[in-house]
Amino acid sequence: MSILDSIRKWIDGEIDEDPLASVDEQSRPRRVWEEFLVKVAREIEGVMQREMFTPPGGPTYIPPEYIVYLSNEDDKDWQGEKRRGLEQGLFHVLSERAREISGATQLATKQFAVELRVDGTLNKGEFRVQPVWDASESGHTMVTARPQEVGATTTPDLALQGDAGGGGGGGDDEGESDVTRVSARPEALYAVEVWRGGVRQSVVPIAKSDITIGRGSKTVAVDLPIKGDPEVSRVHATLARDGSGKYWLKANGRNPTLVGGREIPREEAVEVVPDDKIEICSFTLRIQPR
Repeated sequence: MSILDSIRKWIDGEIDEDPLASVDEQSRPRRVWEEFLVKVAREIEGVMQREMFTPPGGPTYIPPEYIVYLSNEDDKDWQGEKRRGLEQGLFHVLSERAREISGATQLATKQFAVELRVDGTLNKGEFRVQPVWDASESGHTMVTARPQEVGATTTPDLALQGDAGGGGGGGDDEGESDVTRVSARPEALYAVEVWRGGVRQSVVPIAKSDITIGRGSKTVAVDLPIKGDPEVSRVHATLARDGSGKYWLKANGRNPTLVGGREIPREEAVEVVPDDKIEICSFTLRIQPR
């Protein structure tokens, strides 16, 4: 039995013995990380259970998105492969729980997303989970329910999809219906740190050569949303990376956009480097090269 399967059974109360208890002291850091995964997974499960509802004669509804807020220290700890491991573990628990919750009832929620963010008010080891009922914007890693085959009597498995939103596994070969597929995520060209009030809010991987930045709206989607400040325009700026690896910023918003403390002209592409501070109203952005 894999460690994730053991953790899930422990969360579900199917086994009493802590599957991590036998880890020796030399593996203490790994045990700490796995215990943290279990805590977060349990909270997501609890949120899902509290939020789910099934109207009379209808399918079961579950929030399609779960935002996990980490402390600044934990966010620094969970980077690179470790962060992807945490996400994959949470996806595993989320997909299993959604499938079991629906039972014989049809699951109305077809896609799920888990997003990691930063909350500067949290202490190390603390976290909180926020369910989101509104359909999330593209760019999040989705967990998508596979369509049920004609004549099937079991609840369909859930397949993990990358940010590109690949197919939901509808064309799986017969005999592979019980396999959870993980599609490749597009490789990030660089990342953008988002700061506000001296606290890093998030680190957003960017896989496109040209992106839009702003608060967006229901009718205007942006690649890098920065929300919570009404002074930010819906599309406040665009950021491009050319073939030589240089970065170019163009201001589009009504309010000023500053690079290195100096306001840049509107609609004029200005070169920025990773060390530059990009100031958009109350937000500060920094480019993080690969």
